[in-house]
Amino acid sequence: MSFLQPVFWVVVLLGVMILIHELGHFWAALAVGVKVETFSIGFGPRLFGFRRGETDFRVSAIFFGGYVRMLGQELGDTNVSDPRSFQAKPRWQRAIVILAGPLMNVLLAIGIITGLYMYAFPQETDTTDPVVATLAPNSPAVQAGLQPGDRIVAINGKQDPNWEYVLTQEALNANHPIPVTIERNGKRISTTVTPRMDEKQGVGDAGWSGTQEAQVGIVTKGSPADAAGLKPGDVFTKVNGQPVTSMVGVQQAVFHSAGKPVQFELLRNGQTRQVTITARASGDPKAPWLIGIRFRPPVQFVKLGFFPAFEQSVKFNRQNALMLFQVLGSLIEHRVSTKSVSGPIGIAQMSSEAAQAGPWNYMFLMAIVSLQLAIINLLPIPVLDGGTLLMLIIEMIMQREMSLQLRENILKLGFVFLMMVMVFVIYNDISRLLTKG
Repeated sequence: MSFLQPVFWVVVLLGVMILIHELGHFWAALAVGVKVETFSIGFGPRLFGFRRGETDFRVSAIFFGGYVRMLGQELGDTNVSDPRSFQAKPRWQRAIVILAGPLMNVLLAIGIITGLYMYAFPQETDTTDPVVATLAPNSPAVQAGLQPGDRIVAINGKQDPNWEYVLTQEALNANHPIPVTIERNGKRISTTVTPRMDEKQGVGDAGWSGTQEAQVGIVTKGSPADAAGLKPGDVFTKVNGQPVTSMVGVQQAVFHSAGKPVQFELLRNGQTRQVTITARASGDPKAPWLIGIRFRPPVQFVKLGFFPAFEQSVKFNRQNALMLFQVLGSLIEHRVSTKSVSGPIGIAQMSSEAAQAGPWNYMFLMAIVSLQLAIINLLPIPVLDGGTLLMLIIEMIMQREMSLQLRENILKLGFVFLMMVMVFVIYNDISRLLTKG
């Protein structure tokens, strides 16, 4: 059952993504007069389906992707001269059909986030003033001379950043120096911080954290925290008698406990509670002791009307799109490790966890995945929509069609590349699971 649950939720998640994406191609093809022969969710042998008009709507055996087969689209198809074939249409119309799939995924992401803003969208409340509260011992931030109470007034050329921006720069610049300006006792000090590569997460870690409410988000069933009675929403106020200023303070206390009991003071519904938790060995040298919780940042819920919600949704998705491009750039420059990339197993885990956390979290994940799918599909890689669009643009410039042999070779290279990427991300997912275990 524990195996089937992630499979079920990832099938639902990807099924919606694929359906919306292929509907974009399908509707655009019909709009420009192209005959659609097959609309398939999945690849390979046909499992079941139905025929409506000229199109065979089907579900196929390999449920990882989908396709719309149009008349005259396949290489070597003898129907290319048919006026309703894909190749017979002007190149600008073919470009519309290609772009329609990713566009639908973008619209889905915007639509979901708009709906969430109209229902109630949580916004973090602690991202305005990046004041360093705690520093990990011997961390890059300590080596750069930072101290608790320092306020970060500039980082990597950005003036007056918030914590979200600081943490983003930290994560995307592993082993690369970042210019940082801090304010201490009314004076400004310039220094350089070089985040270390977190071998487990594959991103940069400077070892700093700001003042942040250490609020419990998820309690793992059967964990020491669960046995101690912790619940989502509990706030840590003291650990071993010392005030807690951030999540890091709790994490460090657990890290250094070496399996000995740790005294915590919690705040729940305005009442203080005292609990004692003995951490459990994890087998991970980076986090050898765990109590079985995940933190969540303090948030305030925002409920907006349609037009303000739509505006905020566009802004939110634009920021996330830019973030994805930054991550891709950091991967190419080796500022972020490829270990941070998740494949189908990682997505299955995330979808299962989001579903368990509630409908809001699952829909939010769906919006993020939909946007990422759109952007990745537009990368200039053969077999993907972006690769097909690139070849079409090249043909527009040359004012003639590419040879059949050249097209076949390009598509073969693209297919081999995608298979290599797929094998790599699955290996990543399995390695991450083994590390956790």
